[in-house]
Amino acid sequence: MDYRQDSYLRPSITHKLKKETKKMTTIQGPAVFLAQFISDEAPFNSLDSICKWAADLGFKGIQMPTLDSRFIDLKLAAESKTYADELTGKVAAHGLKITELSTHLQGQLVAVHPAYNELFDAFAAPEVKNNPKARTEWAIQQLKYAAKASQNLGLNAHATFSGSLLWQFFHPWPQRPEGLVDEGFTELAKRWLPILNEFDNCGVDVCYEIHPGEDLFDGITYEMFLEKVNQHPRACLLYDPSHFVLQQLDYIQYIDLYHERIKAFHVKDSEFNPTGRQGTFGGYQGWADRAGRYRSPGDGQVDFKTIFSKLAQYDFKGWAVMEWECCIKNQQDGAREGAEFIKKHIINVTDKAFDDFAAAGSDAAFNKKILGL
Repeated sequence: MDYRQDSYLRPSITHKLKKETKKMTTIQGPAVFLAQFISDEAPFNSLDSICKWAADLGFKGIQMPTLDSRFIDLKLAAESKTYADELTGKVAAHGLKITELSTHLQGQLVAVHPAYNELFDAFAAPEVKNNPKARTEWAIQQLKYAAKASQNLGLNAHATFSGSLLWQFFHPWPQRPEGLVDEGFTELAKRWLPILNEFDNCGVDVCYEIHPGEDLFDGITYEMFLEKVNQHPRACLLYDPSHFVLQQLDYIQYIDLYHERIKAFHVKDSEFNPTGRQGTFGGYQGWADRAGRYRSPGDGQVDFKTIFSKLAQYDFKGWAVMEWECCIKNQQDGAREGAEFIKKHIINVTDKAFDDFAAAGSDAAFNKKILGL
């Protein structure tokens, strides 16, 4: 199926007369991505206890990773609506909602260059380790389970990574052979199209987190992928500005360009402080010593005030999900502060124009009279 008529660019670069007032939606939140908090220690070692912890901090939702069976049996959630309903009930008992499922790690394994085989085997099921072909097939099946599980849970968006066959070639030295990048994106699309179609069947958007280390790491690479998947309507975006600060990409204009495809949102901060000794590549330093580093919400350089305004303006209907990745601050302090940070930034959108008090009634004849026609 060719989805080119639904191009992400059409509404963004065409200029049409529109009504002066338009519907906007108040962003849902705050929510928290559980991946960086799950551990073997209470309260982070079971679904009930981590939900209580999140609710006590003021979160209203959780974004749930799908590789830890203590929290979700992904295959069972795909096959059993009863199990999915029970899972929803467990979370709801704490006053929370599941915002999205996450298959970041499985999505990474959809496409792995051999240079990373050993490192990425850590994310794979034991039975497919040291077998790249089987690992890819396992990862694709995991994503298909996630599509059906999301449907059973009543979700409409899903968070993941694209994987990468080309990342090690991003800096062209030695020169890349002609056609290498095109072939890489052709293969990436070939692997993802059946997954995207399964998500389409389930009515769920695939939200790629645009991220260094993935083949989809900025706007242009996302556009290249969209072209290869025929502008598939389910090939959407998870917006995380922290990665764009580290790339020195205009993360505000990015919203203007791709807002129709942004279906998920990570609230994660970062900062970029280049010196005469290092810049974007970081000099192989640990995170605390890099020019670009991730910070807790509010501690970095991201202009979240403008971001929340932009997303509200463009009627973003999803959740503001805190992702804690900070090289300095304790994770529990980051979570507590992050919940309050998001609450303060969510805009309760207006349902009327500020100058409605001065509105004048009108009809076609009246408008022509004003124009002197």
